[in-house]
Amino acid sequence: MNVIRSTVFYIGYFLAMLICGVLFLPPAPFLPLASRYRLLNLYNHFIIAWFRLVCGVRYDVRGRERLPDGPCVLLANHQCEWETVYLQLLKPPVCTVLKKELLNIPIFGWGLRLLHPIALDRSKPARAMKQVLTQGKQRLEEGLSVLIFPEGTRVEPGQRRRYNKSGAVIACRAGMPVVPVAHNAGERWPGRHWVKRPGRLTLVVGEPIETVGRSAEEVLAETEAWIEAQLAEISEVPRPRDERPAPDGETLPG
Repeated sequence: MNVIRSTVFYIGYFLAMLICGVLFLPPAPFLPLASRYRLLNLYNHFIIAWFRLVCGVRYDVRGRERLPDGPCVLLANHQCEWETVYLQLLKPPVCTVLKKELLNIPIFGWGLRLLHPIALDRSKPARAMKQVLTQGKQRLEEGLSVLIFPEGTRVEPGQRRRYNKSGAVIACRAGMPVVPVAHNAGERWPGRHWVKRPGRLTLVVGEPIETVGRSAEEVLAETEAWIEAQLAEISEVPRPRDERPAPDGETLPG
């Protein structure tokens, strides 16, 4: 049954991408940024609803009322594609830190280019880190929120990876709050397998963490502790205790 559901889901997924690409991409560059987000995010709205309808997933989203009125830095754990789609809808307009290879995907990547992402070249880590710190602060000052996955890559449910502090640095430099987000989306939408799993998908938005007068290390430690505590509560897969790998150099976010 899950195989059939997943097959139907992906048929709708790719048809929606094709239709939205034909209808929305041509006019999008001529729209103001806020209107461009609303138009292109119609695809995201469809994918989120289609996934719930076809794959038997129940959403439990908590804490949306905690989002601040102004721009912020969203720091979320990263398990699969679902959160990259849904978090665009959580507090638009939002600028996402991502790997530049995604911009080369036909239709999908073309749409991403129009949303002012911060696209990183992972083969040049020093340059990429400077880029994310500089452009992240600029985006916040322009009134956009910034979405960063501090683990730097997708992490399977039940595993743990050291958090990167670049998002906390951006927030501290700009004097903007960090909003932590925790979810168990990878248990419903596996990152390494195409078959989806029915059940409850929980996402929790935390209270904004103030950054003024605080160090990035302090802000990141508070953010990571909150996310890990929430994951321990909402995850069906047990969380590791302290089995984080030893650092082997700073990893890039996104």
